[in-house]
Amino acid sequence: MKAILYLNQFFGQIGGEELADHEPEIREGCVGPALALQAALGDQVTVTHTVICGDNFMGSRTEEGIDRILGFLNDKEFDIFFAGPAFRAGRYGAACGHICNAVQNKFGVPVLTSMNEENPGVEMYRSKMVIFKGGASAAAMKKDVQAMAKYGLKLLKGEKLLPAVVEGYFGRGIRDMIWLDPPVKAADRAIDMLLKKVRGEAYQTELPIPKSDRAPIATAITPEELSKMEVALVTSGGIVPVGNPDRIQSASATKWGKYDVSMLENLQKGEYMTIHAGFDPAAANNDPDVIVPLDAMRAYQKEGKIGGVYKFFYSTVGTGTTQAEAARMGREIAEELLKDGIRAAILTST
Repeated sequence: MKAILYLNQFFGQIGGEELADHEPEIREGCVGPALALQAALGDQVTVTHTVICGDNFMGSRTEEGIDRILGFLNDKEFDIFFAGPAFRAGRYGAACGHICNAVQNKFGVPVLTSMNEENPGVEMYRSKMVIFKGGASAAAMKKDVQAMAKYGLKLLKGEKLLPAVVEGYFGRGIRDMIWLDPPVKAADRAIDMLLKKVRGEAYQTELPIPKSDRAPIATAITPEELSKMEVALVTSGGIVPVGNPDRIQSASATKWGKYDVSMLENLQKGEYMTIHAGFDPAAANNDPDVIVPLDAMRAYQKEGKIGGVYKFFYSTVGTGTTQAEAARMGREIAEELLKDGIRAAILTST
């Protein structure tokens, strides 16, 4: 049996962020993590090719990237397709989802990938494919690859597959009939769960309902109100004064900073920069206003569309940042703004 693995430019040993526009290519044999995958698959499955594509290329030219990679695979024989692991890398996770979905739709072979729960690719594609629950960084590479390989072998051998929670991947919302041995009537199972709930004991529902963390929609602000109020600027794009005085992390951030712009008309090149590790910083460093639009807000202020710009702008980094840390930082920033009477903010990302 044969397998093919998809990697981004970094794990494909092409280069870092500066080569994120690397065009799709396919190589015979194993590159980078493909070696670990081959070791985990043993002599039962051969990784014949490694596909490599830059994260920016797949993100900005998605259809072209998919079409070119599918073209590479047209004359290849393979029984299963792997991608990643992508850990918390958002663009990489989305790319793994894009190509896995396209491969399974065109070739009808099993596809497997792995991402951390904080990776946006999980919510984008968990209902369409098996995505294993991966680690936060490449330190989990061996474990994540082994999990994919183990399940892949079970699929190819036609072995009995267990529920997602047992196998270790994100549930897809698929319900299958499972016959208990020995059998237990539905009424008895329901009463057993009810008694455990009444006693305060742990129990497992047969119909888990995902919990949604929804923020209420804010009350609309009229143009007349807006013309009289200050508006704050908040960004997850990592714009900070040159030197990064608050030492905000370039990925997986746990800090935020606020910077005085009360006397500024715009953010000058050479005085402000981005420390964000998830995108090419050239445009933002050349003109920080493309991330924090102070220049545009000052123009609106002069036109009377807004009453003014709040004296500080707030900044952190979104890439790899956990939902819990993002929620905490968001609350802290919001509390400061509300305390100062600010009712409106523009949140910019990248």
